[in-house]
Amino acid sequence: MRSLLALLAMLAPAGAEIAPERAAALEHMVVQDCGSCHGLTMRGGLGRPLTPEALDHADPEGLALIILDGIPGTAMPPWRPMLTEEEAHWIALWLKERETR
Repeated sequence: MRSLLALLAMLAPAGAEIAPERAAALEHMVVQDCGSCHGLTMRGGLGRPLTPEALDHADPEGLALIILDGIPGTAMPPWRPMLTEEEAHWIALWLKERETR
């Protein structure tokens, strides 16, 4: 898992660096906070599934914008007050590339 976190940190937008400690905190946030709607395994619940298979054709930049700005009229809140653009992009890549069990 640490190698995946390091790889994703390198794939962040140019000039952006996500420290390993912050990457671990973001991963925890996604599982706990996003998991409350999308399911702790990200297989869906109130929100859509966020598995790599479900996001296969999704654009990471588009996913990052959804993370940052939410989806008006739905339960998807904006996370921009708590995340940087680089962190949202990191989360989008993590969701697309993570190993599911």
